[in-house]
Order: sequence, then structure tokens, then C-alpha cells
Amino acid sequence: MTTHVDGRLARGAQRRGEIIESTLREIEERGVAGVTHRTVAARAGVRPSLVVYHFATLDDLLVAALESAAGQYRAQYTSLVADGTPPLEAVAAILADARGPGRARALAERELILMAARRPALRPLTTHWSDLVAEAAAGHTTDPETVQVLIAVADGICTRILLADEPLDQAAVHALLLRVLDRS
Repeated sequence: MTTHVDGRLARGAQRRGEIIESTLREIEERGVAGVTHRTVAARAGVRPSLVVYHFATLDDLLVAALESAAGQYRAQYTSLVADGTPPLEAVAAILADARGPGRARALAERELILMAARRPALRPLTTHWSDLVAEAAAGHTTDPETVQVLIAVADGICTRILLADEPLDQAAVHALLLRVLDRS
């Protein structure tokens, strides 16, 4: 039995994904302040009306971008763990990646999270990273306060890497995360 795929739906989903990626690229290069339906449309090579069709408001567009960034982190984490990397080391790898190829995504995600302080529509999506770190901590502790400290330290490490271009590699980040857990 063959399944029929509606080409219009597939193209629409693909175009929506391209618009979201263009939004993330815009945030990476110019910040959230640079995101408008027009700037995203220009980057995606589509008409602004198509961006509005998929994302009626700017908040809708930013929510989709934050969901995408969170999904990318989850996919990276899941892949690393599936390949045998221990969960806490997988978190360390993602954090250390902010020094290199993951820098643009980390910058965009951090900026969107900060924007959530003023844009309630973004707030429900700001817990994805914290949830991922808490999941990784589960193999080391069940103490909720220690998990919260670990999340705060992971956020601080990411901020240090992004602001100061800290020379922290995966091993150094992993050692810092373990230090938090060793003190619990």
C-alpha cells in the first residue's frame, strides 16, 4: 500500500522550516531587534505576505524560532547519548560547542530566552534547556536544589563562553559540572 503525500503540504512545511531557519540566522547576525516579517522574508527569499501567512505575529515567529533551537539542542543531546556519550558529558559537549559551530545557535537561543522576560508568549519555551540539564543530572543526583544549581552553573558557563569567548573545551566544562555534583 502506498501513501499519498500532498505536495502542497510538503512544500508548505518546507517553506515554513526555511522561514524559521531564516529567523534564526537573522537573530544570530543582527539580534532579535532585527527580526521583522520583512527582514526574514528577504533572508528566506520569499514575499513578506508568505511569512505573515505562516506566522501572523512577530511573537508567533519568535516562538517558532525558539522551539526550533530547543529542538536542535534536544536532537544533538539525543544523538550524543545514543552514540554512547554519558548524559552529563553530552551537556558539556553542547555547551563547549558554543565556542565553535554552535555559537550562532546559542546566541540566538540566549537572546530569545532573555526576550521572554518581556514577551509572555516565549516563556513556556524557556524551560527546554533546563529540562535537558535536569535530565542529564538524574544519573548523579535526585536532590532538586542540586539540580537547580547545576542548571544555573550550565547557564553561567554558556554565558561566559558567549561573552568572553572562554577557552573551555568539553572536558573542562564536564569537570565544572561534575564539581557541582560532587559537592552535593
